[in-house]
Amino acid sequence: MTYLDPLADLIRSCLSPDAAPPADSAALFRIYAVLLEAKGEQVTDEDVHNAWSAWMQSVDDSHAALVPFHDLSPETRAFDSPYAEAIREAARRVRRQSHDV
Repeated sequence: MTYLDPLADLIRSCLSPDAAPPADSAALFRIYAVLLEAKGEQVTDEDVHNAWSAWMQSVDDSHAALVPFHDLSPETRAFDSPYAEAIREAARRVRRQSHDV
């Protein structure tokens, strides 16, 4: 366990209930934790897609969505939004905690 794991857990806890993370996605959420650290509230859906693509390449390198974000249909792009919002919410919580200390 590293410093990224609590951030990954926080992101997961900020997900909307209708989001369905893929099975065995601990490594994916660690990448999302890196996005939280690097971009915080400025993370975009495209950032999330790129992180997911890096993870998915090791899971299923023939997945149909392994294309640039702008090449995806609007319906497929929408799958990234709940994760981007969860990362932004987690960043807001981390920021509030650091101000409270």
